[in-house]
Amino acid sequence: MPDERIILIYNTPMHADSIAAEQTDAIIAIAGVTMIADLSGALYWPDERLLVVSDLHLEKGSSYAMRGVLLPPYDTIATLGRLGAVIARHDPRRVIALGDSFHDRDAHGRLTSPDRGVLAALQLRRDWIWISGNHDPELPDDLGGEVMPEIAIGGLAFRHEPTGAHGEISGHLHPKARVATRGRSVERKCFACDSARAVLPAFGAYTGGLNIRDKAFAKIFQTMGFVAHVLGDKRLHAIAASRCW
Repeated sequence: MPDERIILIYNTPMHADSIAAEQTDAIIAIAGVTMIADLSGALYWPDERLLVVSDLHLEKGSSYAMRGVLLPPYDTIATLGRLGAVIARHDPRRVIALGDSFHDRDAHGRLTSPDRGVLAALQLRRDWIWISGNHDPELPDDLGGEVMPEIAIGGLAFRHEPTGAHGEISGHLHPKARVATRGRSVERKCFACDSARAVLPAFGAYTGGLNIRDKAFAKIFQTMGFVAHVLGDKRLHAIAASRCW
């Protein structure tokens, strides 16, 4: 993501007067493929038993610490814990991590032995694909799984940086949406989707976001006729992008 500032997205309750539709998870169709947008920020493809997450940014805390910005050093274990929960919920046969899984080129080397053990356990008995990102363009062979620049499965293309192509599932931009509700604004991570493409929210514990009204999203969706599936406390909220600000 271009902006490396940490942006806190507060858990302010959302209300029905700003919500077009809501449910615990969202059923979305991308290029004719039915998928589940999970409340965690992951995307699940039931027919393929495929789970997709983006922008884990593991070891972001230690990266900042090396620059003198001290943050609680628990982001990696928190992110892996959330990933473990969504894997347990869906039991995928394959997992795709859509790039920027590690915050910098050396972050994988700073993983602790316990964290490596957790990662190995998550990979057990399933295919694991690391898509290379701008933060982690080269990954070592000892992480388990397979490293690829992108992958196409059943008419969908999975890559890190979005191009706006039909059937594209991407990350990189860390989409978030700001919504007016009862006289105040709420800002949350979201899936940015239309019927042809989707940009996933950042999954990492210390990741911020880029507002979907930013010009970077206009290059992908061309118009404001897409939907922000906003991550709430207990459910996703489907809100027209044109209603966000």
